[in-house]
This record gives sequence, C-alpha cells and structure tokens, in this order.
Amino acid sequence: MNIIKSVSLITLVVFYSAAEAQTLSTKNKKAIDLYIQADNYRVRGQYDQAISMLQEAIDKDKKFEEAYNRLAIVYRSMDKLPLATENFEQGLQLADGVKRNSYLYELADIYLRQGDYVKSDNYSKLFLEKEKMDKPKIDKVKLWSSQANYAITNANVFSDFVIEPLPDVVNKYQRQYFPVVTGDDAQLIFTARFGTARNDNEDIVISTKRSDGTWGEPISISNNINTIQREGACTISADGRHLIFTVCGAMGCDLYESRRTGKDWSVPKNLGAAINSPDWDSQPTLSADGRELYFVSDRKGGVGGYDLWYSNLEESGWTKAKNLGKTINTPFDEISPYIHVNNQDLYMVSNGYPGFGGYDIYRSQRTKEGWGTPTNLGKPLNDHLDQYSFIVSGDGAIGYYSRAENKSTSRLFKITLPENLVTRAKGNVVKGIVRNAKTNFPMGAWVELFDLKEKKMISKIRADSMDGDYLMILPGGSEYALYVRKPGFLFQSLHFNYEESSNIKPVVKNINLIPIQKDASVVLNNLFFDVNKYELKPQSITELEEVVIFLNQNKTLKVEIGGHTDNSGTEPYNQQLSERRAHSVAAYLTDHQIEKQRILVKGYGSQKPIAPNDTEENKQLNRRIEFKIISN
Repeated sequence: MNIIKSVSLITLVVFYSAAEAQTLSTKNKKAIDLYIQADNYRVRGQYDQAISMLQEAIDKDKKFEEAYNRLAIVYRSMDKLPLATENFEQGLQLADGVKRNSYLYELADIYLRQGDYVKSDNYSKLFLEKEKMDKPKIDKVKLWSSQANYAITNANVFSDFVIEPLPDVVNKYQRQYFPVVTGDDAQLIFTARFGTARNDNEDIVISTKRSDGTWGEPISISNNINTIQREGACTISADGRHLIFTVCGAMGCDLYESRRTGKDWSVPKNLGAAINSPDWDSQPTLSADGRELYFVSDRKGGVGGYDLWYSNLEESGWTKAKNLGKTINTPFDEISPYIHVNNQDLYMVSNGYPGFGGYDIYRSQRTKEGWGTPTNLGKPLNDHLDQYSFIVSGDGAIGYYSRAENKSTSRLFKITLPENLVTRAKGNVVKGIVRNAKTNFPMGAWVELFDLKEKKMISKIRADSMDGDYLMILPGGSEYALYVRKPGFLFQSLHFNYEESSNIKPVVKNINLIPIQKDASVVLNNLFFDVNKYELKPQSITELEEVVIFLNQNKTLKVEIGGHTDNSGTEPYNQQLSERRAHSVAAYLTDHQIEKQRILVKGYGSQKPIAPNDTEENKQLNRRIEFKIISN
C-alpha cells in the first residue's frame, strides 16, 4: 500500500494492430483477443473480469507467456502476492532473451516484499549478471540485494519490542496513520481516511487520554481545519497549541498552520513560499521548542525521490527550506520524520537503507557535526511489510506507529521499546496556569526556558490568553531557568536542575504574576553563589540579563536589591555576606547601564526568613536575593 502520495488512475484503452499482435508468443487468435480485452479491464481497475479473461486466454494456450505476466501484474495490484509470484515464475519459464530480465526484476522485488530474502537475493544476482544498460533498475536491484542480505544476516536478531494495536475505539477507520502526541502524552492526533479510493476524504482527528489511561473515541480536531479538501499528516507543538498540517487538493499538497486559543483553532494559513513549493510538500514534524521544522518534499534539488527538508524559525519567520543532505537522504525515499522532544533524536522511515524490505523505521542522532547516519531499529518493529510514521513519547519508553496490514487498511500500534533503544536524553514536561496575582484571573504571558549552562534560550511559548495554560518540554541533562513575563507585571523566575534527575513525572508550576506597584517583590531564583562567597557564579548571567531587560522596559522604576541568608554563622557575618551579595548584583546592573540612583542595596542577614531554618531545603529558601519595587 502506498499512502505517501495519491496517484491518479489514468484510464487507458489499448488497441493492438496486427503487427503488434504478431509480437506476442501465441498465435491463437482467441487467446490474443481475450488478452487485449483483459487489459482494458485491468487499466480500469476491474480486476475480476481481467483475471477471468487472462485465465481463459491461458487455457487456450498454456505457453502464452505474456498472459502469465499480465495476470501476475493484476494479482500484484490486488496485493495477492503469492498468486502474483506463481504467475511471474510461470512467465519466466517461458520467456527468452532480454524478456527474462523483466521477470528477474519483478521476482527479486516480490520475494523481498514477502520476506523470502534468499530467493529475492538469488533473483537480484541473476538480474545484475544479465542487465547492463538500465541504470535505474540496476540501482534499485542493488538496493534490494543489500536489504535481502541485511535481513538474512539479522534474521535471528530481535529486540524486545512489545507491540500491540491501539483499541478499536481508536482504530475505527478504514485507514489511520501519521500519529503525533502532545508533549504531556495526553492527546493523540492522527490522520483518518474514510475509504480506499484516491478522492476519499482525509481529516485530522484527536483522541484524548481518559483518567484511567485509556484513549477516548477520536473526534474531528476542528471544523476550521477539516474541510472538503484532504487534511492530514500533521505535527503539533509540545503545548498542543500550534498545528502544522498538510492540505491536499487539485493543485497538490502544501503545509498550513493553525493556532489554538482556548478551545478554538484559528483559520489555517499557508506557510508560504519559504516552505512550500510547486511540488509535493507534506508530513511535517516540529521540534519541541517550535523553532525547527522538518518535512517531506519531492521538489527539485533533492537527493532522491522523496527527501527530508528543514527550516528554522527566526524573528522574520521561517527560513527558506534546505535539503537535509546525503547523510540522511538517499537516492530513494525518506518520509515521515519525527523529531523527539529532546531535540537530539530524529526518527524517519526509508526504503533506501539496509533493512528488511519496503519502508523501515530508522533513527538518527544529533552530534556537534550534525545528524548522524540513520540506524535501523530492527525486528520485530521492522519487517518485510511497509512501516509508516513512528513517534516516541517524551520519556522514550513508548512509541506509536502505523502499519499497512493489506492494500486497503492500516492501523495504529503502541510499542513498548526495549531498554537499549530508549533514548538517553529524556524530556520532562513543565506545565501550569499563569494568573494575575491580584485578581486570580488566568491570563496570557510569555514563558521562556533557558539552559543555564549554555546561557541560551531553548524555548519560548505564550501561555493561553483565555485560560492561562502553558506547557513546555524540559530536556534532561542540564540546569534550566524558566521565566514568565508580561508588560505591567513583575517577571517570575523558576529554577530546575535535571542534570542527574531520572524523575519523568510532569512538573506542575502555577505562576502568579504580581502587578508592578510599590513594595511588590520577587525572589531571583537563578542567582548562584559558592558557600560563604559573594561572587556571582557564571550560571547567574541569564537571570541578571533578565533583570536588566525588565529595568530597561520600565525606566521609571526604582528598586531594592535585598540580600538574605539562613541562620548559620553569627549575625554580623550573615549581615555582611548578605550585603556583599546584594552589591554584586547591583554592580552587574550598573555595569550594564542601569543608573545607580535607581538601585538601593540592602543586606538583611537572617532577619527575614521565608521558611523555618530547620531543614537544609528551608535554609536554601532563606539564602536568597529579592528584587523589590520601592517607587514607580
């Protein structure tokens, strides 16, 4: 089954002249007449009539080689591969000269598609010995031979996948494919196809996870998104609010986007010429930070048929799409990319690498030099059938994919990955609600995630303006600062250390933003000092720059930088240490063009604890720098 790109059926009526009929291997006029009539039925998709006539033609002449060939083609179109194989074999026995090459080619392919790798490789070798001119076919048979040998070599190598179909409440359509999940794994979104014909409608549907962990019945994602055209092959941002999807119509397929506010999706917009081309563009995947877009296209300038392309989001919009290059793309087809929320693992489907035949699932891992060579994820996930669209949950332990079961149906499956294939770089979810601290009403605000080690922002989203919800991915392996800001309010800063954490439960942090007014204050949670030291550590730069930005945006404010300690040590020592730490912060601000007269420095020692000094955790809360407005 090919769900990559719908190809129109062109109805052909075949006319044979007397001279053309003479090229056939039979002289039986009735057999020739039946053969010609059968082909007119075949090209119209009326396979039963074609089969009946071809079998009757063979009955008239048991050595009618072309009839066996055409009968094999019909059975192959019906996905009846054993019958197709039988008739190709019969035709091969009767063919001579260069005609035999065509049979060798077909048999190398059809045995590979049935998982008979030894026979596929044998026919591949025979074809390559005979054929010296047809380079496209030679290249393809070389690939089939390499795949057959790979499959033979790895015949007894199995990974401990646990594969199970999703329940019938989800797999309710004729075909379902291209699944994606939100960052918290709470919603499953996929393409549903209502039938098997070329023009049957495709829509994007969504299933929500129930409280008991089971999936609910899929519903249309939105009437704004699903139309009379064919919508499908989508990607969604980690917070579930930015959807990029494919729309296919009379002029081909393009990528569109829609954004959700509250429960409503906006009217979709075409992503424009930087992304879309006059050719076929589809199957997008969006990085967790929303700043990298990968998709599939058969446009000019690629490596093979279908290639992976990418674009980066900048302040001015999406950059002009570029080909991902020969490390990823082959002369054949690469489809269905999925970039994991850790932004380090790229999953894809290809028929151009060593594998088990057809489309297999592969993983490429990002290095400092770029994306690495894709590796096959192995059996039983991959087999001689076509696999489509593979995604992995944030913790790397659960996958979802679609698999063709026959020519007209496909289903979605859940996979528990073996330990050796669980990604080392896991992602966690930070989510919550942003509210006005004074009114307690939800509100929109910018939420930014910074890697303190790299000193760079890795994600920026906007909390929903209707319900205040936000959700973003917190990658493992570093220290992170989370900033929430909105004009007219003090910014809030949170700190997460996931350098060594194995905890993958979602972190819930509700944020109350305090309106800018006299005596309003916040703790600067991302300032760091060594024990008994007052020099700021390098990880503090991100927080200090945030303070500078805030003060430059609110130029009339005067603020107090207040230092606080726990009750360890003598009070004179604590007083001096707290004051020196506050001075270190103030010095950074004045060094970055914040006027001295706007800053008051105070040290409070241990006199104003915000928690009892009875545990190390509470003492850490008391060791702090506060940022307080003294006039506005």
